[in-house]
Amino acid sequence: MKRNKLTLCTWWAIIWNVFLQSNERVLKTKKYIVLSILFLLPITVYLFFATGVNNFVKLPTITENITELTDFKNLDGDSVQLKNRITILGFFGKEVTNKKANAFNLAHKIYKKNYQFDEFQFVILIDSSQINEAKALKEQIKEIADPVNYQFAFGTPKDIEAVFNSLHTPGRLNDNLAIDWVFIIDKEGNLRGRNDDEDTGILYGYNAADYAEINNKMSDDVKVVLAEYRLALKKYTSDRQI
Repeated sequence: MKRNKLTLCTWWAIIWNVFLQSNERVLKTKKYIVLSILFLLPITVYLFFATGVNNFVKLPTITENITELTDFKNLDGDSVQLKNRITILGFFGKEVTNKKANAFNLAHKIYKKNYQFDEFQFVILIDSSQINEAKALKEQIKEIADPVNYQFAFGTPKDIEAVFNSLHTPGRLNDNLAIDWVFIIDKEGNLRGRNDDEDTGILYGYNAADYAEINNKMSDDVKVVLAEYRLALKKYTSDRQI
């Protein structure tokens, strides 16, 4: 009986020892995993950002060489240009008052978030008969964000149509030279959009009357374009410091 008792105790000791050794191995394994993650994670993050400029997916160019705004003036009588600016381009024509909802959608979801980015601007083309209405709308936009880079530019009907036609979109201005679509124009004066949109295939512009489209598709695409230029500036600065 005594022998059986000793044998049982021996077995329990062996089992407990095996458990402790096993547990120790598990703890060591976990320790090595944690140390490996702490070592590899910073390297992975560094490599990701170091190669980001080359691997970054750009928003496709849909149309090149949009007509420059040579003959347009803003509300202060100053010239306006697309070149060397990232521009959200809209056409309110003779319907500034009717497009207020569009303007507010854009101001809240696009302009407010990005207007402090260098060389970013909104340009809304209007007929010269709408100057007073545009001034009133710009005052209302002040309640959302500083309209320092929100410009209304007026020109003749012929000038407005020439700029719109240069976009080469399937859309058309209405009889009042207006359309709900707004467009992303890059610093080189090219129209940016999507060539694989799940709804339309080629996405030339964004329906400013559709809050969901502005909040989702357009907001994302503006981020992509701005990030592209941020990365380009970062690379340029890095190259100059070498």
